[in-house]
Amino acid sequence: MRPLTTAFLALALMPLLTAAASAQSATGLPALDALLPAGNGAASGRILQLIALMTVLSLAPGLLVMVTSFTRFAVAFSFLRSGLGLQSTPANMFLVSLALFLTFYVMAPTFDRAWNEGIKPLSENRITEVEALPKIVEPFREFMTTHVRPKDLQTFTDLASRTFPAVQEGEKIDLRILIPAFMISELRRGFEIGFLIALPFLVIDMIVSTVVMSMGMMMLPPTVISLPFKVLFFVLIDGWNMLVSGLVRSFF
Repeated sequence: MRPLTTAFLALALMPLLTAAASAQSATGLPALDALLPAGNGAASGRILQLIALMTVLSLAPGLLVMVTSFTRFAVAFSFLRSGLGLQSTPANMFLVSLALFLTFYVMAPTFDRAWNEGIKPLSENRITEVEALPKIVEPFREFMTTHVRPKDLQTFTDLASRTFPAVQEGEKIDLRILIPAFMISELRRGFEIGFLIALPFLVIDMIVSTVVMSMGMMMLPPTVISLPFKVLFFVLIDGWNMLVSGLVRSFF
C-alpha cells in the first residue's frame, strides 16, 4: 500500500508546489525549479510512475474480468441463484466477493510470479518500465494460453488477419487475439457448468409442477412449493462445497 499512499500525497502536493512556484516568480524570488536539485528529472519520472500506477488500479476491475478466472466463477454463481429461484439471496456482494476470493486463490501462482519477476524489481529500480512490462504480462499470457479453447483462438486469429496484422513475438500469441478468445472460452465453460447446475433444479420444478397440476391446484404457482425442496436438496448434497471445489479444480 506504500506506493498508493505516496501517489495520493504526490497528487495532493502538486497544486501547492505549482502555486508556490508561481508566487515566487511573481515576487522576484528564485523560481521553484531553481531551488530543486539538478537531478529533479528522476523525481518527475517517479511522479509519472505513480500516476501510471493509479491509472492501472482504476482499470483493475476490467483487467480482472478479462485475464483471470473471475468470469467462470461469476457465471456459475449466477446460474446457481437463478436455478434455485432466489432473486436476491445470496446477495450480489456476497457472490462477487466469493468469486473474487476464488479468483485470487486460483491466480495466486500467476500473481506471485508477476510480482516477483516484474513489479518488485521495478519498484526497487532494478529494471526499467520497458523491461518490467513483458515480465508482468507473461504469467497472465501463459495462464490464458493454457485455458483458451483452440477453436476460439483460431476464430479470432482469422478475424485479426482481416482487420489488423497480428504482432507475433516468436511463438507467443498477440494479446489482441488471446484476450477476447480467452474471455469467450471462459463464458462457454461458465455456461456449461451453469447447465449442469440448473438441470437438477429444473427436474425438481417439473416434478412439483406435475404434482400440483394433478392435484388441481391451478392457481398455486409451482415455484412457491418447489423452492423449499430445491434449497433442501442443495443443502443435503453439501452444494456449496461441491460447487466451489469443482470450480477451483476445473483450472488445475
